[in-house]
Amino acid sequence: MHKIILHGGNKLRGRVKINGAKNAALAILPAVLLASEKVTLHNVPDITDVRTMLRIIEDLGTTIRRRGRNTLEFYPSSLRGYAPPYNLVQKIRASSYLMGSLLARFGKATVPVPGGCDLGPRPIDQHLKGFTALGADCLIEHGLINLASGKLTGAHIYFDVVSVGATVNLMLAAAAAEGRTVLENVAKEPEIVDLANFLNAMGAVIKGAGTDVIKVDGVKEFGGAEHAIIPDRIEAGTFMLAVAATGGEVIVGGVIPKHLEAVTAKLREMGVEVEVEPEQIRVRREGPLVPSALKTFPYPGFPTDLQPLGMVLLAAAEGTSVVTENVFDGRFGHVDELEKMGARIKVEGRIAVIDGGAPLSGAPVSATDLRAGAALLVAGLIAQGETALSDAEHIYRGYENIEEKLASLGAQIKRLRAGDSSSLAGDPG
Repeated sequence: MHKIILHGGNKLRGRVKINGAKNAALAILPAVLLASEKVTLHNVPDITDVRTMLRIIEDLGTTIRRRGRNTLEFYPSSLRGYAPPYNLVQKIRASSYLMGSLLARFGKATVPVPGGCDLGPRPIDQHLKGFTALGADCLIEHGLINLASGKLTGAHIYFDVVSVGATVNLMLAAAAAEGRTVLENVAKEPEIVDLANFLNAMGAVIKGAGTDVIKVDGVKEFGGAEHAIIPDRIEAGTFMLAVAATGGEVIVGGVIPKHLEAVTAKLREMGVEVEVEPEQIRVRREGPLVPSALKTFPYPGFPTDLQPLGMVLLAAAEGTSVVTENVFDGRFGHVDELEKMGARIKVEGRIAVIDGGAPLSGAPVSATDLRAGAALLVAGLIAQGETALSDAEHIYRGYENIEEKLASLGAQIKRLRAGDSSSLAGDPG
């Protein structure tokens, strides 16, 4: 078990560079399995979820060679299996994307029901509805999703709800189906666009990614490709919200500012100075924060992944704020932990009312999931005294070198492993 120790009170100042997007990488790595030639990916984040996905596709027979920390070469021509291992699939929700890529490659797939963060019900009915429309037989039995198709054929598919996962899976499967597939009411996230760009680089014919309708003309064979994964807008938003909470001034570099427009707008509304440049965003706060109403929506709305961090920021603003979670039912797991630190929050269903302005105090807290862990990190940065954050391994599922990055900005932070009292970053002494 990992633990992070924080001493709050320091303003963040300096520059931080953002890594490749976790959610784009986890969609693109299964897509690699379609290739018949070498694939090179740059800007791959070195995080535990990505490492798990790499182990899965290696287990299926793909050869992987590392060319530096964030560049990988893949040789999927030796791919031999269509049944990824249960113990690894259970660790990450994005393992569900293997259904679409393996079905496209082999005409069949046997994938355990995936795991990941507990954020409430996240059914896969839209995935299976789409596979069935393409001509696949779908059966869930003994915890396994069994897919089989003699031939995938293009179809017109309307998603009942907007689903990133279903959009990814059906893009993967439709890319190898015979004829045209039209996907309507799809997710519009930048990670969907990045996946489409990668598939097109391998020879797919996909148009409309980033809009409500995606059209896919199936092809029989995919070649190799070289592709750089887009910057992680959630990591960028994390640092933007962190400096807004602590005060100070930070340049968040290596980003695509358009992907962060909802975050930028909310920070400005709360009294934070945000200066947008072509590939970086400067965030500065010296004065008080203004309370606000925060509502999460699918992209281009305010990201649900940043809602826990937004709540920390609202807790620091004098007055009453309201958070409405419109994406996941179970995304208030961080509230109990924030209350241990002195936050005043009342939850009713999908709505949380924050009575902000009370100083937070350091306390022993636990990360319940990836983004809740990031929120508690930020809470520890503004709390009085020491915060001991346990179950911190959740955080490493989505953030590369986060302690080192925060320490370089002036945070007092150190990471401990079980039985270890040494510091890896920013020992407060």
